[in-house]
Order: sequence, then C-alpha cells, then structure tokens
Amino acid sequence: MLFHRLPTIALLGAALNYRPVNAWFRVSCTTPLVQERLDPIISPGVSPSNHVHTIHGGNSGFFKHLSQITLNYSLVFASNSTYDNLRTSTCTNCLVSQDSSNYWFPKLYFQDPQNKSFTPVPNGGLLVYYENRGNNDTSNGGTGLKAFPPGFKMISGSPTRRSRKFTPGDGSQGELAERAIEWECLRYSNSSAQGYNSDQTNGGFPTTDCEAGLNARIHFPACWDGVNLDSPDHTNHTAFLSDLDNGACPSTHPVGLMTVLYEVTWDVHSFADRWNSSSDSWPFVYSTGDPTGFSWHGDFQNGWDTHNPTGQGVTEACSFLNVTNSTLAGECKISPVVNETIDGLLDKLPGCNPIQAGPQDATLHSDAQCLSVASPTPTPKSAASSKFAVAKEQQILVFALGIVMSMMWAHF
Repeated sequence: MLFHRLPTIALLGAALNYRPVNAWFRVSCTTPLVQERLDPIISPGVSPSNHVHTIHGGNSGFFKHLSQITLNYSLVFASNSTYDNLRTSTCTNCLVSQDSSNYWFPKLYFQDPQNKSFTPVPNGGLLVYYENRGNNDTSNGGTGLKAFPPGFKMISGSPTRRSRKFTPGDGSQGELAERAIEWECLRYSNSSAQGYNSDQTNGGFPTTDCEAGLNARIHFPACWDGVNLDSPDHTNHTAFLSDLDNGACPSTHPVGLMTVLYEVTWDVHSFADRWNSSSDSWPFVYSTGDPTGFSWHGDFQNGWDTHNPTGQGVTEACSFLNVTNSTLAGECKISPVVNETIDGLLDKLPGCNPIQAGPQDATLHSDAQCLSVASPTPTPKSAASSKFAVAKEQQILVFALGIVMSMMWAHF
C-alpha cells in the first residue's frame, strides 16, 4: 500500500461520516510553513517555547529577522504575532487566499524501542474544517453565527494531559474538552466501501500498527463570551457546544462561532518494521514527551478577512473563496527562529522533554539551553520526508465530493 493514497480515501471516509450541516467548508494546508519550538498563544514573546509545533498558515504572523552573519532579512515565526501582522501576509501554505490564520499542533516522533532515539513521523498536511453547528445557527432557528473577531485566538486540548479525568458523556465542559480529541487507526484490511476499516477512539493512542495511517482530530470550542479575544488560560473565553459538535452554547458564552476541526494523518506504518506490537509498547510520542496521546492539542490564531461568508463543501466549490495554487502554497516557507535540529535521528526530544506517561498531568519541562543536535547515524529510509502528493489527492477528493453534494450558501 502506497501511503500517498491515504489522504483521498481516509479523508473522504471521514468527511462522509460527519452529520449533514447547512454550511461548511474545508481549508487544506500543504507542507508546513515552519516547524519549531515557538507558541505565540501559550508562550508569547518566549523563544524557545516548551515543545516543537508544526505550523501552518499565513507568513506574516512573523517578522523580518536580520541575520548577523549574512546581513540578509528573512521571515521568521513571531512569538508575539498579532492579527494585524497576519493580515499583511504575502502568502499562506493553506489553499485559501483570504485566510491568513495560523494553525499549529505538536509534532509526532517515533521512539525506537531498541536504542531510544527519536525520528519525526511524516504526515499528509493539515485539513481544517469550518462547520456551521449549534442552536445559534440559522438552520436551527437561531439568530446566526458570528465571524471570528480580529485578534481572536483559542486552543483546544492540553500539552500536560496524560489521561481522562471525567466520566465519558457527563456533558461538563471538562468532559467535552476530553471528548474533543480523538484518534483513528486506519487500515486497508477489508473490502469495505470506504476502502479501509479502523479503530476509532478518544481513549488515547492505539496499541497496534495503523496500516493506512494514524488519523488525529481535534474539535475546537464554538461558543464565545462575546467580550474577550483571549483569556489567561486561553480557554475560559470560549466553551464547547452541549453536544460537542452541536447543541446549545452555555449562558456564560452565548455567542455562536463556526466549529473548527483539525485533521492530521501520520504515516506511522512506515515504521512498522522497527517495532513489534506484540511485545513493544506503542512507540510514538508527541513532542510534549507524551506516549499516551492525551496531550494532543491545537492552537488557532484568527487571520481571516472577517467580511467573507461561508458555504457548504470543499473550498474549491465555494466561489467566494479564492483557492490558491497548491504548488505555490507549498512554496510558502519561513526560516526558523530557534537554531536547533528537530528532524533526522535525535538522541532526545527537542527541549529535552522527558517521556511522561502519567496518568497524572505532566510537569512542563523548559530548558532554553537544551538545543537538539542530530545523531551522526544515517536517518532511516522510513523517516525521510513524505513525498506523497497531498494536493493532488485532495483535488481528487474535491471532485468526488463535488459530484455527491449540492452546494448551499450561507452568510454570517
């Protein structure tokens, strides 16, 4: 099985499993803008931050950096980026030109059971779903959803979490936050209509190889207090819908927003010959030092032209969204700020983050002086950068979905 086929089949199946909604669209992001230890939301102005993130979106969440060696200017990720910065972006690695938002999430590594070294796991890019959900939506008799305001930012998930804390289904905001992160172990081992079967869970990482990839998703809060663009813990100004992806907003957060969902699929199968699922523990860890999966989280910093409407379907079917050329989007890159090695064969995780399996919450480890250096050992072939053509496969998905869906337009 060639992993470059994964994005079309797996994502088509995932998309068709979602309940119908009156308005939605999807933003596809190609190869990362940059990957490094910076986090403008959790650690504004701090360089380096705790763990490595894979960062997508507009290139002007960054600032011009003058190299004292070459005396040349280059764009770098700003640890204190703002909405005004984002709106001046000259390119984005996501395929909608009106969207200069930044999206980021932790990088995944394979830890060799034998020598304990770390190797990055390739993925097929990021898909960001924007969906009209909840009682505030006009399709459900509500007054309508609001556009993300300038300067708005939010997170979902926690880098310190290592286990579930709440009773599944109790409907509290804490339980909904746990339910918001989920994984799916995709396999091509039967002849189902989707072309794969899977083990779906929000109970942590799987324990076996995922032949067709590890699919990780995270739902963001869709309710806002209507006042604060951020909050000290970066979550209290937002809340989840009562049914996570539908239902009512709490009275404390009455303003309905579009529901944001991240989806990333990692090629864990390319490491299948380096571990034994019958005798070894699951060997994949997030850059947070997490072998459980529960620290899966995402950050969103709004960079949208807030006057744009929304529509149903993949972005290529929305005439009011300008879809950029996937090749040009893939060329939108910036230089890292933190001078350290995060790829190749590593003796330790960047930032020297220790492996913490819980079940108690992890203690954040911060060592600005700990800059990772690649081992001289040649990088295994399985760890090479993924070469599958995500953009082409997503275009196939666009065509398939375009045939089976009728377009409906909605405005905020």
